[in-house]
Amino acid sequence: MLNIGFLLFPKVTQLDLTGPLQVLSRVPQASVHIVAKRDAPVVSDCRIGLLPSCTFGSCPGLDLLCVPGGIGILDALADCETIAFVKKLGSQARYVTSVCTGAFLLGATGLLYGRRATTHWAYVDLLPLVGAIHEKARVVRDGRFITAGGVTSGIDFGLAVAAELAGETVARSIQLGLEYDPAPPFDCGHPDRASVDVRASLDEHYVRSRSAYRDALLDAGIAPSSSS
Repeated sequence: MLNIGFLLFPKVTQLDLTGPLQVLSRVPQASVHIVAKRDAPVVSDCRIGLLPSCTFGSCPGLDLLCVPGGIGILDALADCETIAFVKKLGSQARYVTSVCTGAFLLGATGLLYGRRATTHWAYVDLLPLVGAIHEKARVVRDGRFITAGGVTSGIDFGLAVAAELAGETVARSIQLGLEYDPAPPFDCGHPDRASVDVRASLDEHYVRSRSAYRDALLDAGIAPSSSS
């Protein structure tokens, strides 16, 4: 039995969690755990309520820990219980993983120090604040650490992990069962391909958001102010 745990916290980006969860829950012999501080429903960033299956105190040892991202990471970085849980389980798990800005919560524990990693494209320049080395890829593996880019990359990450855990044939079967055959109507899912106008429409939002992440990381004492 493989124990796979997903961290759940308020204002998590729902698809960061449920994308890879949907994939990895189909891995044979997998037992999936949704882990939160308390056993009450947790509201995501898009107002969907998610129910944990265990708490920090009742979570079993994990073979794989996954930390999703979302604006709630800002509060999680200031929460000593959450940091301690991720550090404890991450030091023991066979695989330690993240999706999107979940990389910064992993980084806050020191687990990504000196490791190659990725996160959402808008925040890759902040990875050095947690000692990580950015690698431009949708999914990055460095030893037992696997990080994924923004939001939808969590599905690709899930399939890559499924292949690692159960073999490529199983992962391909999961992909087919989910009919994961993306054909988006626009080719602008990465800034390398998006037009200037499309990128500009997001500039103000991400300038504010990057500043908030930078401040949260510095306030957590992860990096000296000179690193900013």
